[in-house]
Amino acid sequence: MIKITLPDGSVRSFDKDVTPCEVAVDISEGFARNVISAKFNDSVVETTTPLTTDGSLTLYTWRDDAGKKAFWHSSAHVLAQALEELYPNVKLWVGPAIDNGFYYDVDLGDGVISEKDFKTIENKMIEIARGKHEFKMREVSKADALFYYEGKNEYKVDLIENLEDGTISFCDHSSFTDLCRGGHIPNTSIIKAVKILSVAGAYYKGDENEKQLTRVYGISFPKQKELTEYLHLLEEAKKRDHRKLGKELELFTFSQKVGQGLPLWLPKGAALRERLENFLKAAQKKAGYEMVVSPHIGQKELYVTSGHYAKYGEDSFQPIKTPKEDEEFLLKPMNCPHHCEIYNAKPYSYKELPKRFAEFGTVYRYEQSGELHGLTRVRGFTQDDAHIFCTPDQLDTEFKEVIDLVLYVFGSLGFENFTAQVSLRDPENPDKYIGDDALWQKAEEAILNAAKDKELDYVVETGEAAFYGPKLDFMVKDALGRQWQLGTIQVDYTLPERFDLTYKGSDNELHRPVMIHRAPFGSMERFVAILLEHTGGNFPLWLMPEQAIIISISEKYEKYAEKVLNLLENDEIRALADNRNETVGKKIREAEMQKFPFMIIVGEQEAQDETITVREHGGEDLGTISVMDFVKIIKERVNKSLKTFK
Repeated sequence: MIKITLPDGSVRSFDKDVTPCEVAVDISEGFARNVISAKFNDSVVETTTPLTTDGSLTLYTWRDDAGKKAFWHSSAHVLAQALEELYPNVKLWVGPAIDNGFYYDVDLGDGVISEKDFKTIENKMIEIARGKHEFKMREVSKADALFYYEGKNEYKVDLIENLEDGTISFCDHSSFTDLCRGGHIPNTSIIKAVKILSVAGAYYKGDENEKQLTRVYGISFPKQKELTEYLHLLEEAKKRDHRKLGKELELFTFSQKVGQGLPLWLPKGAALRERLENFLKAAQKKAGYEMVVSPHIGQKELYVTSGHYAKYGEDSFQPIKTPKEDEEFLLKPMNCPHHCEIYNAKPYSYKELPKRFAEFGTVYRYEQSGELHGLTRVRGFTQDDAHIFCTPDQLDTEFKEVIDLVLYVFGSLGFENFTAQVSLRDPENPDKYIGDDALWQKAEEAILNAAKDKELDYVVETGEAAFYGPKLDFMVKDALGRQWQLGTIQVDYTLPERFDLTYKGSDNELHRPVMIHRAPFGSMERFVAILLEHTGGNFPLWLMPEQAIIISISEKYEKYAEKVLNLLENDEIRALADNRNETVGKKIREAEMQKFPFMIIVGEQEAQDETITVREHGGEDLGTISVMDFVKIIKERVNKSLKTFK
């Protein structure tokens, strides 16, 4: 007999070689029908894997992220089989599950897949799925694995050559075999609905010097209704695409002459950014932060000291050489090394800590051209960076106060649905990180304790830490249910060591401060993109570029429109007057397109009574009111949406 511990802490005894599927039946036959994936002792297993030792078992359904991952990973196998049957010369490379669906990278030889082929591929996948083929894993020796693919698929051969004997397995279903680590649904019949979403080019191994393969993206569901709902969300996402809205609202643009991934902020966008910055600066001032400014470049040695050059140097912009021999500078990839040197500019006593240095600092990273995407993936971006230097005794309080700041930002901008993610190092890959193990453990414990004490809804993700320390990331769901990482807080014992940062303690000896990295927005560019898509361009009223537009019915009332504009501006209401020689209907339609929260109509009656007629974005009429009453409405709504910090 073996003992199986379930997520609720209960322990059940079973015969050795019991499978996760059989454990599920023992819990409930109804529950078992929905189980599609399992994890045993932190390892993904098949639902048919015999369990031979005591351990902890987690069973997943479609409602769980791990269940979706297994579902989409299995669907990628079905896609690969369909492509092999439809394109006999195809060579498969890799096909993982992703956040929404899956893809497979393939070499089609002389073949091409276009949108007109999507339906054929979908039909073939459904035909295969209806066969109710079981996914069966088997271990294979390295020699046998190489023999299977030798002369047929150089991509799989390359993968196998980099694997250790004893760690290689194949997955079989129907007449199809693929190199695979495991993690599948019980059989193909669970896949009821499939959609091929797009095709794109993808370099082999992500290397621009290698051959370009075809990446086929797809998504699948256990019910047709869920696919229909997802496709509806996709259409909504297209309408909310920040690149489309950014152009329509005249917020930002890109120029090939300036360079890929380098956004240009137009006047309205620049004003929007400035309001966001001022909003955070005001909160930071209350919280005791001091603003600093650092240059856009730094000597190479600065980033060698910090460790950034070793970790990112090859993938970043190359060094800038000066006329002086052996002198090299780098475009700034991070603000933290500069802030360490700002701290080092003078000695500190424990009585002067914490020091909180904040900067809206622009950094530069060379992203591959194929990975660039609007404002969400760029090569030059501004971080709302701050670094707190504190004593170990102050760490808990400081970390929790940063959490409060992040929650204030989210609340004021309408991000109400979020979870926290505690990102820890991967103990299996110590080379990914720098710093002492004992210090890492202290940092990880500090974050976990703060998350518990603040009663955050959080999950723990191993292997997601920054190279210099663990972090607390905030995963926000937008209006369409998509998840984004927004806001991060990191505890760092390593950079203070590398930069030899000190403070004089009460014992008159020198001690190391602890460093907290934090950025509630993350990057201004990415934050604006996510906010655009979350709100559909209907920003919170306090943030809108213009809060109202005044539309005069004819030229006769332009002077009155200007008078109303002046009254609003005197009360710090952002507005503009549309006195163009166009019809009122056209002006209203264009104002709706431009997302103006309020349209103020002025004509003969309004000018005579010194009133305004107000129409809200979306069509609701607020009627005819005085300018002062309208000012009150604006201020009340701004105060309602803009939370109070501390």
